[in-house]
Amino acid sequence: MAKPKVYITRKLPQVAIDLLAESCSVEVNPEDRVLTKQELLQKVIGRDAVICLLTDTIDREVLTAAAPQCKILANYAVGFNNIDVAAATEYGIMVTNTPGVLDNATADCAWALLFAVARRVVEADRFMRSGKFAGWGPMLLLGQEVTGKTLGIVGAGRIGTNFARKARAFDMKVIYTDISPNPTFEQVTGGVYVDKQTLFREADFISLHVPLLPSTYHYVSEPEFKLMKKTAILINTSRGPVVDEKALVSALKSGEIWGAGLDVYENEPSMEPELAALDNVVVLPHIASATVETRTNMALMAVNNVLQALRGELPANCLNPQAFKG
Repeated sequence: MAKPKVYITRKLPQVAIDLLAESCSVEVNPEDRVLTKQELLQKVIGRDAVICLLTDTIDREVLTAAAPQCKILANYAVGFNNIDVAAATEYGIMVTNTPGVLDNATADCAWALLFAVARRVVEADRFMRSGKFAGWGPMLLLGQEVTGKTLGIVGAGRIGTNFARKARAFDMKVIYTDISPNPTFEQVTGGVYVDKQTLFREADFISLHVPLLPSTYHYVSEPEFKLMKKTAILINTSRGPVVDEKALVSALKSGEIWGAGLDVYENEPSMEPELAALDNVVVLPHIASATVETRTNMALMAVNNVLQALRGELPANCLNPQAFKG
């Protein structure tokens, strides 16, 4: 009996590919780049499963090419805004993601950004490397204190909770906002629920941990920046379009806010060009989950989702169980 055919749109940690290859015929994109639309359309044809990335746009056209043979699209990400889940369901294709395994890494990265911006770490590094340091001075590269400040969390899910829990080590007051209060978040973090306007007005640091939805598109824009303290810092490790990048540039240039730390961008992989020239923003190339442990666990989870689907089981992380044909 022929092995199920699986296509992987970009190389993943080898241990996961080896596990999949034990029972499947596996083809992996040999180049370290995103496939073109035409390449993706060709590669999904005749596959029983596809492991895709957040950088792959899986729209109705791609799903039409994948159907009817494809049983599952296993997204190598916790987010899935790159996939037309409704269309996949119409075609009877299950869609899965990789929740939970990247919570620590993403929260840790958000903290790294927060400290880097608050204490001007990247700016200071450039200053030192350039040979400008002539000795200690009382006004040299003054930053913002973190301990004891007010931390605002937007989105009280797994990553937001993980991030906020760590604030206790710095004696911070935690406030948060979401579509509704979250008792678990409050119990774990000691956080207090407030409305959006109160959070943006009172927080010294604001960290975004929401999915990209129509309701969160440009969630932070000119009105929010006007509410923020001039000493406030914005951190975004969620999704780029949650922040209006042009409005952010304006707020950073005018001193409306102190600074920002970004791991994601509105038009990724590009960022608003003016950001590159600003010292009060730290920019990372979407690496919040980029630890050896996390990226390996994400790959293993995606592979196990595929293996479950190919065995005729409902995958543990299925986003559209109505597509299951067990």
